[in-house]
Amino acid sequence: MAHHVEILIFPDCQMLDATGPAQVFASANDINAGRSKRLYEIALVAEDPEVMCSAGMVLKCRPMSVTSGAPDTAIVAGGRGVNAVLARPATIEWIADRAARVRRMASVCSGAFLLAEAGLLDGRRAATHWNRYDEFVARFPAVKLERDPIFVRDGHYWTSAGVTAGIDLALAMVEEDHGRKLALAVARELVVFLKRPGGQSQFSAPLALQQRDDSFSDLHAWIADNLSRPLNLETLAERAGMSLRSFARHYRARTGLTPATGVELIRLEHAKSRLEGGASVESASRICGFGSSETMRRVFLRHLGVGPKDWRTRFHGS
Repeated sequence: MAHHVEILIFPDCQMLDATGPAQVFASANDINAGRSKRLYEIALVAEDPEVMCSAGMVLKCRPMSVTSGAPDTAIVAGGRGVNAVLARPATIEWIADRAARVRRMASVCSGAFLLAEAGLLDGRRAATHWNRYDEFVARFPAVKLERDPIFVRDGHYWTSAGVTAGIDLALAMVEEDHGRKLALAVARELVVFLKRPGGQSQFSAPLALQQRDDSFSDLHAWIADNLSRPLNLETLAERAGMSLRSFARHYRARTGLTPATGVELIRLEHAKSRLEGGASVESASRICGFGSSETMRRVFLRHLGVGPKDWRTRFHGS
């Protein structure tokens, strides 16, 4: 039987939060066409029959009031209109009601605010857009919000980071429903570079470091160009023009990381890129300065929850 998916939208929602997951499910239907019945039935729902998204486009919806039964999956979009919806009891009540009756309840981007407002995420792990992390934590302290992941699954609740992360979340749902082969086929059809696992950071390592503070951006660029060199504390401090103690203190204060962790993240980012381009694990570990493939494997597992061989399999297109 087809999986019924409802995607809740509202005025000024982020259009791709809704259409991205919808297209994933629709593409699964297209790829499976002729083999069986449709895999997914998809409906946009809202308080009103037409909704203008933040992009200025109008989407036609099924009014929430006329939805019948319970879908298999309900997804709540995010976007700048979330704040207004937080003050709409009817929508929050609909979300709470749906959550009690569906197999999967999900949010994209800041849609996590609406799940939390409905009391669904208390005591649970969750994710949202990086730019609203601090606001979310202050408003919903009972939720175990995680800053970095693309998406998080806790029980039958799925929450994702911003915008395109909703596509990753939907691909993971397709994989759960119909297997990895179909999920990868959908990803290739959508040209989204296969499929990112949920634990992958929202940022590349250099961007994540810059987001914390860009005081050491020149140093980070130099590190990226010299990965095969021994990048010990003495070398980094000399490059930054500081004493060892001063450099270590200022680096941690600015980035929240030790210099060794900063180097490790930049090595990891470049190793990922090498593997995605088809390099062997041994070659990537040598070029990126890990010293051995085993050391690189431990770094991958620590930061990504998946080894370099699995990363290469996921992201190096055949």
